[in-house]
Amino acid sequence: MREGILFIVSGPSGGGKTSLVREALRRIRNLTFSVSVTTRKPRNGEVDGRDYTFVAEDAFRDMVEEGRFAEYASVHGNLYGTPLEELEGARRSGVDMILDIDVQGARQIKEKYGAGVFCFVLPSSFGILKGRLTERGSEKTGDLEKRLSEAKREMEEINNYDYIIINDSFDEAFDCLSAVIKSARCEYSRAAERIGEDYFA
Repeated sequence: MREGILFIVSGPSGGGKTSLVREALRRIRNLTFSVSVTTRKPRNGEVDGRDYTFVAEDAFRDMVEEGRFAEYASVHGNLYGTPLEELEGARRSGVDMILDIDVQGARQIKEKYGAGVFCFVLPSSFGILKGRLTERGSEKTGDLEKRLSEAKREMEEINNYDYIIINDSFDEAFDCLSAVIKSARCEYSRAAERIGEDYFA
């Protein structure tokens, strides 16, 4: 059995990565989601254990001390982490896993595991990104400026990714993400393991 593939999706707030990941989970077979642990408060409509596992900061730091994260980072004043047990379990069982994490976490995953398919999602211009965050209406003025500044910093990491997905049209962006996933599954080193031995007899 082949190892499950890690698909890491990052990008600035307002870029649409979370919506793309949700659509991929809905439409692509043999793909599971890594539910991140976070200290931030749930947003409207978010469900504990489905979107994130919400914990107090003390509990999060205990998990860090116990080595229970594959990666963790502080983002916009909150802590986020990917549970190591969940990630390793998916890889061993041959189930592909998609991670919606920031650039700090993606860097840690790359340094720790090496293997993985790294995708960066963003709109084609900074103006579009600013417009989306403004229209979202969930950011205070100070928070909006902070997120825009963070987006510029995240862009400095873009050369660490394998693919850039431009999300001006959701359907086109999803087609790109879907193509990346299908292509990775067809790479020789992964697909060859699924070919019956009788072909080589």
